[in-house]
Amino acid sequence: MTIRAKLLVFLPLLVLLTNSITFFLFESSKVVHGSYQVLMDRVLLIKQTTEASEAQLQALYDYLLDPSDSAKEQSGTASAELGLLREKLHIQGGDSPHMSAFVSYGHLVSTLLDDAGAALAAAGNGDRRQSFERYEEAEETTGFIREAGGELVDLELTAYAPVYDLVQRENERMNRLGMAVFLVNTILSLVLAIWISRSITRPVSRLVDWAGRIAKGNFAIQPQAEAEADELGALSKAFRRMLTDLKHLIEKDKESLEKDRLVKELELAALQNQINPHFLFNTLNVLSKLALMEGAEKTSDLIVSMSNTMRYNLQRLDQPVPLADELRHVEEYIRIQKARFRNRIQFETVVNPAVLHLELPALTIQPLIENAFAHGIEGMERGGTIRLHIEAELEGAVITVSDNGRGMPAEVREAVMRLEGGPKAGRRSAAGGTGLGMRNVFKRLALFYGREDLVKVWSEPETGTTITIHIPSGKGEEDDVSTADRG
Repeated sequence: MTIRAKLLVFLPLLVLLTNSITFFLFESSKVVHGSYQVLMDRVLLIKQTTEASEAQLQALYDYLLDPSDSAKEQSGTASAELGLLREKLHIQGGDSPHMSAFVSYGHLVSTLLDDAGAALAAAGNGDRRQSFERYEEAEETTGFIREAGGELVDLELTAYAPVYDLVQRENERMNRLGMAVFLVNTILSLVLAIWISRSITRPVSRLVDWAGRIAKGNFAIQPQAEAEADELGALSKAFRRMLTDLKHLIEKDKESLEKDRLVKELELAALQNQINPHFLFNTLNVLSKLALMEGAEKTSDLIVSMSNTMRYNLQRLDQPVPLADELRHVEEYIRIQKARFRNRIQFETVVNPAVLHLELPALTIQPLIENAFAHGIEGMERGGTIRLHIEAELEGAVITVSDNGRGMPAEVREAVMRLEGGPKAGRRSAAGGTGLGMRNVFKRLALFYGREDLVKVWSEPETGTTITIHIPSGKGEEDDVSTADRG
């Protein structure tokens, strides 16, 4: 018998039994409770009317002492509420066995409203003596309303005493019947719960236990085959097959990760062994001092810029840097290029100081500047211009690097944006490069921020190239970017 059949047979039967008994109890008590509700509504209405009368008297007294607009408005509001209660008394009193008492009570309320209105009118005309006389009459009427209300409540309670006794007896009967229903439902529910737990919850508990062990990394478990012929038996078989496949995939992933780790270690070792930083820095310092001693200050500055550039490349690639540090590195690189190109190029910079604290991956801007030099304007005899604009935006900063050089074909630009390095992207070699530097920057940005919508590239052949990078104010996914990926 399947789980669905079990639930569709036994649960509706239990619900139908419970609903039938509940409906019987509801119909038995509805008439009695209706009469009781009428009584309570009348008593509550009398109590509300008495309280509203006293509120009316208090509002009138406050106005006579301080005839302000707010006090007058409060007195008018109290009169309106009392008038509504008087209408309700007229309606509900028509069905009461003490209709004459309700009528007299309503007349008292009307008298109070008249006295209050007359007192307000006299106060408005400046006749304070007349207003206080009418207030005293209203106060006396309020006392009558209080006494009449108490008497009316006593009459209603006396008239409905038999109904109250009937309600009490019905309540006792329904309590006994409700206890019996509770016991029957409890026994049936326990029997059904035990039966369902043996056929459903026990296999589910085993599956949960297996899943918990697997979540903790214990893949050595061997789930036993379930004898049930229902859906849980099929689920257990599928779980065992999934565990077998998962073990196989984990082994393959371990082998692949180990291979990737070894490859990255070899690549990093190869990059680090290409040059001895201490020897190079010491040599550059000696050359800088020697050039300064010989009076070649420009040569000395150029050597210092070269030293700072290489130091930045070797020491800051494995961590994010402030935008200010990245700009200083760009300035060192530009100083070297200006010594090479002299007046053949112009470099324009516009930077908003408010965004210099934002962090971004090291070597983000300089490779783009280098790409503009190498692939954009290097072959130009004059008029080459590279622009770097950094502006603030609502959620961070916008970095724009543009040149008026040779540009790139549409297929190359699209390949760069897709982070591809295939033959189509390589066609740009005719214009001086393949764009690998830009792809490296774009890939590191995507890994650093966990987003792939931060970069836009516009380029047309013989027109120039514009690269726009959005730098968020807060880093997204904390993806580690290895130095091998940043090369």
